Amino acid sequence: MKKLRKLMIALAAGAACLTATSAFAQDKEQFIPVLSYRTGAYAPNGAPWANGFVDYLKLINARGGLNGVKLTFEECETGYDTARGVECYERLKGKGGGASFVQPLSTGATFAITEKAPADKIPVVTIGYGRSESADGTVFKWNFPIAGTYWVAADAILQAIGKKEGGLDKLKGKKIALVYHDSPYGKEPIPLLQERAKMHGFEVQLLPVTHPGVEQKATWLQVRQNRPDYVLLWGWGVMNSTALKEAQATGYPREKMYGVWWSGAEPDVKDVAEGAKGYNAVTMQHGAEPQSKVVKDILMHVHDKGQGTGPKADVGQVLYMRGAMSAMLGVEGIRAAQERFGKGKVMTGEQVRWGLENLNLTQAKLDALGFAGVMRPISTSCVDHMGASWARIHTWDGKEWKFTSDWLQADEQVIKPLVRSTASKYAADKKLTPRTPAECQS
Repeated sequence: MKKLRKLMIALAAGAACLTATSAFAQDKEQFIPVLSYRTGAYAPNGAPWANGFVDYLKLINARGGLNGVKLTFEECETGYDTARGVECYERLKGKGGGASFVQPLSTGATFAITEKAPADKIPVVTIGYGRSESADGTVFKWNFPIAGTYWVAADAILQAIGKKEGGLDKLKGKKIALVYHDSPYGKEPIPLLQERAKMHGFEVQLLPVTHPGVEQKATWLQVRQNRPDYVLLWGWGVMNSTALKEAQATGYPREKMYGVWWSGAEPDVKDVAEGAKGYNAVTMQHGAEPQSKVVKDILMHVHDKGQGTGPKADVGQVLYMRGAMSAMLGVEGIRAAQERFGKGKVMTGEQVRWGLENLNLTQAKLDALGFAGVMRPISTSCVDHMGASWARIHTWDGKEWKFTSDWLQADEQVIKPLVRSTASKYAADKKLTPRTPAECQS
């Protein structure tokens, strides 16, 4: 009897060992570079994004990888500096058999890496940032601004303001100021705002703020003098909380302020607390999602196992969710590639590019991934590398962010012509021939 018991224990141990090793058959590894910034002026915002991104990759591995393929990654500190971002890209692009995709987490770095990606055959994935015109996949074959761009953000904000005023036609004669980070990122919404201003007869006032944004007294003096009806905030890092403190000191109503999704997270408002009450920001589909299934799964399979990347308290907060969502969309590009080129195989950057261009994340798929109630469906194509243009507004109540709008969809009749014309100009400048419908099918 004892011998039988010993044999059964040995068999069980062997089976457990086999399960553990076969989870990542033959140690197949899919490499993902992580360009992050945990130091410098933007660290309070960059760190939670990176934590969410890395934790999601760990969650996939805890579930057995992608059809048995393990996800490997390496972080590289960019400090939100374009040159360092490019250096990180160059250092990591060939590691681990080659990068599956790269998420630069900086519009400046995105502009620079966009020039390199076609030769390197590495997709540039920019979830809610980067070049807005790169939604045109016929020109930007390797860029994927999936789920939304700054033109989507600006349009959603204007729609929200229009609803508050009783219609977009009521914006005629009003002044809307844009307080923006004086960088490629901050300048992104300007073409959309100017287009909408022509359509509806409002005035756009441009107020640039130099990096890192801690000195804004002159900016808010202009706000006090010009008395705009609304202020749009396109900031990042310490610039956001500084703007809110200056608005408070100036007496500008926070309920008349609308931030982009990079100006609407916990680090932006927690130090201002009650002083930021009423401040609005557009969301990247999601907001803070502490009750979502994906957050519960990460807590159970990653943090409770001692594998968490950052503070457990941050899991589910706005920027953490942005990182997790960004990782999920990249990973689903790899999964879609496997569906075509071979389940359980390591995908090349070129194959992942095809997967990202053929994403079909139905609500059922999103729910199965743990994103029920967090996101709406996304479907990309050769022509459309964005795949969705949905957003919501959330508002800071002094203690937490709460959704205060229904789902808003950016107006394609405004955005698509802007995308086409700007992408066409880029193609002409770079002497690129846009892909034809026939090439899209190949």
